[in-house]
Amino acid sequence: MNKNILIAPLNWGLGHATRCIPIIKALEQHGFTPIIASDGAALALLKKEFPHLITVELPAYNISYAENGKNFKWKLIAQMPKMFRAIRKEKALVRKIISNYEIEGLISDNRLGVYSKNVPSVFITHQLNVLSGKTSWFTTKVHSNYISKFDVCWVPDTNKFPNLSGKLGHLEKPLNNTIYIGPLSRFEKESLPIKYDLMVILSGPEPQRTLLEEKLIEELQRYKKEILFVKGIVQNEQKTWKEDQITYYNFMNSEELNTAFNESEMVLCRSGYTTVMDLAKLDKKAFFIPTPGQYEQEYLAKKYKTEGIAPCCKQEKFKLEKLSKIDVYKGLQNYTTVINWENLFSLFHSK
Repeated sequence: MNKNILIAPLNWGLGHATRCIPIIKALEQHGFTPIIASDGAALALLKKEFPHLITVELPAYNISYAENGKNFKWKLIAQMPKMFRAIRKEKALVRKIISNYEIEGLISDNRLGVYSKNVPSVFITHQLNVLSGKTSWFTTKVHSNYISKFDVCWVPDTNKFPNLSGKLGHLEKPLNNTIYIGPLSRFEKESLPIKYDLMVILSGPEPQRTLLEEKLIEELQRYKKEILFVKGIVQNEQKTWKEDQITYYNFMNSEELNTAFNESEMVLCRSGYTTVMDLAKLDKKAFFIPTPGQYEQEYLAKKYKTEGIAPCCKQEKFKLEKLSKIDVYKGLQNYTTVINWENLFSLFHSK
């Protein structure tokens, strides 16, 4: 009889959910039965990807974000008591889920309450160092304390240079339970004819997603070549329409995105880590606009610019002419490693 494994990504943009897609597929391929748990847009997306699997709704952290990037950290800190209350509710609900669904393993992508002393528990993160400006030492220490409770921490990167996460995923004093599993991506590189000169794919928290959408639509009106514009809004029904040279989608599923990326010459997007892993798998050239106030995305964008991989700029400073810089950067090379799923999943056979 297949063992039931609960897999629970954080609902913070769509990146945590999408990078769990290859893990869910690997679990099925290795004889496990994944049960998906999340909330909001992340849960909605995974329901569309895996309609045959059981899904469970977890308490929402309900974090709202500042319209001004400078206030991002302080608004987040002010909401931490609310977040910790949600984590306590999450812990209580997970105990019930383990009992009700006979769960024999947990995989949490940054959900701090999806943990059990009685069931093998895995934590996934690329942020061992949690950057928050002058408070980075504190946020990193709090995060490390949570991570240390889990049996294993999977870091989706390599433990050598070159790597994708830089100082985010590499501590000076490594945690004892850390395993570097290699970058995760749901996509595969294909040789397809180029259909779009530029692909725009949006993601991340509101209101910043909408603010970037409005900014880009205004600037891209002057772009003369074909553009694919994926808004990243998961709704019940997929919608697509064309205005001049821009083809719009509210969202695409994994198969459609895989084709779209391979049919696009360049990509304009946030510098979220999951998106970066996808672009690296596909050997794409990109232009990054980090979410204002998100230290992680700002760090990654600067890292790739410094290393000659991809240009970037702040959201408010984006102009169409900046896209011409993409040509002088080398793009994201193939960082793909073969993930040893059998070895990683052996934890679920150990208890």
